[in-house]
Amino acid sequence: MQRLKQKIENEGVVVSESVLKVDGFLNHQIDPIMMQEIGEEFTSRFANEGVTKIVTLESSGIAPAVMAGLSLGVPVVFARKSKSLTLTDHLYSADVYSFTKQESNQISVSTDYLSKDDIVLLIDDFLANGQAVLGMVSMLEQAGSALAGIGIVIEKGFQDGGAILRSRGIQVESLAIVDSLANGEVTFRDEKASSE
Repeated sequence: MQRLKQKIENEGVVVSESVLKVDGFLNHQIDPIMMQEIGEEFTSRFANEGVTKIVTLESSGIAPAVMAGLSLGVPVVFARKSKSLTLTDHLYSADVYSFTKQESNQISVSTDYLSKDDIVLLIDDFLANGQAVLGMVSMLEQAGSALAGIGIVIEKGFQDGGAILRSRGIQVESLAIVDSLANGEVTFRDEKASSE
């Protein structure tokens, strides 16, 4: 997705060789027009998979997931990272380690919103070491839901998450794959590599 790459180059900030900050349009302030394009792109890539539901992780995955849900015409469920007074029982849960925040969280989805009848598209803002996505996959397995595939806005191709998921035979569609953040510069991988 060329416009996304341009947005990353123009507005992204390379914090270190492993951290890319895109909070100006993706995960703090949100560019709704860009999110709409992202949702439509995910729809084009997963339109024939029979998706009945989209699952994401709070909070940064919600914007692209909602736009994809709108485009596909399916509900969006987000896994919560924190406990809630209204979300205490009948949960699918998994432990997830956040590379960016350097902490572990238990993520949860109510059993009311995932079932064996669902064909689920997972969407997230970043894919690095794959722990968040693997946690969501675990919850789908607990529910007996089918996995249609995984949509990622930005994949860090220099970390092993994408390779781990693809080695399991999972369709992973990343809209931009960053190969390097060395010397404060973003280097992208060829788009064709996203489905290999």
